[in-house]
Order: sequence, then structure tokens, then C-alpha cells
Amino acid sequence: MQPLLLAVDRFSTFIGKTFAWCAVLLTLLISWEVFSRYALNRPHAWVLDAQIMLYGALFMTAGAYTLSKNGHVRGDVLYGFFRPRTQAIFDLLLYIVFFMPGIVALTWAGWIYAGESLAIREQTFSADPLPLYPFKYIIPLAGITLLLQGLVEIVRCVLCIRDGAWPLRGEDVEEVDVEKLKQMVHVRDEDIQALDRVVIAKEASR
Repeated sequence: MQPLLLAVDRFSTFIGKTFAWCAVLLTLLISWEVFSRYALNRPHAWVLDAQIMLYGALFMTAGAYTLSKNGHVRGDVLYGFFRPRTQAIFDLLLYIVFFMPGIVALTWAGWIYAGESLAIREQTFSADPLPLYPFKYIIPLAGITLLLQGLVEIVRCVLCIRDGAWPLRGEDVEEVDVEKLKQMVHVRDEDIQALDRVVIAKEASR
């Protein structure tokens, strides 16, 4: 079971990292438009629409990636004090009652929405229109990846309820862990305290 869970994590990570390049494209596009507008006096009407679509694609596809890393914001005031099995019971309830119905609705409605847009070859409303229907297919794509990742998270909850511990997740970019950093450079708390005393003594002698 664990290899399957990690495989879905890798798929969500792949989707998220692929569309993360939209941030680079956004930076280049905005920089070029600013130069073109103010240095060359040649603004482009389609650039704003392209910026919105790129940002929307980045935002929509980041959901499953963030969920696979357990990175979504939650109220940890009480949750963090619960045992893993209790956490899993709460998570499972919330996934079934709120998450899954909402994501199923998003995927279904998004597919219909994108299909209607394709049928009329929808374009943006600007002097230089861009095709809008390819972008709208990002909605069902994001819904499908979130739905798949949500099913994996439900399985993780069930395993945690059974075993009393959360299954492992794939590692990726994480915030700095101070304790791990200390271990890597072989620094002890006593060494840091001794260094602090030396610094304080030097400041006091000035």
C-alpha cells in the first residue's frame, strides 16, 4: 500500500512542479511588458489576460502538491496536542464530509464549464483576444489531482487509525529544521550557550 501512496504523492508533486514554471513565465512576461510599455511605449492588451491565466494555473495546480506535503494551513491550537489516531479520526471525518463532496463538485462542474468554453471557442475580452478554453481545462485537471490526492489522504487516515502512527510521506523542499541543521554541522546546545556567554562578555567589556 505504501508504494501506491508514495506514487500518487510523486504524481501530485510532478503536476505542482511542472506548473510552478508559470511563476518564471510570469516574471519574464511582466518584466518584458514593463520594459515594452515604459521604455518602448508599446503596451500590449493581451498581457494582462495572460498574466491572470498563468497565475490561475499556478494557483489551481498547487493544491494537490501542497496536500501531498501536508502543507495546507490548519488550526493547530488543539490539533497538535492530539494523538495521531485522534488526528486521523478528525481528518477522516473532515475529508468525507467537506473535502470530497466539494472536490467532486469542482471537478464535475469544471469539466462542464471547460466543455462549454471549448464548444464556442471562448476568447478573452480585450483588443487582442487570447483563446480562453485551454485555460479552463486546468479546472478539471486540478480537481482530478486533488481528488486523487484526497483519496490517498483518506487511506492514510485509515492506516493511522489502525496502526496509531501516520504513514511516511515522500520528502521534498521543507522549511529549515533547526535541530536537523545542528546535527548536520555537529553543534550542541552547550556550544551555542558558551558562544552566547562569550559574546555577552565582549559586549560588556566595551
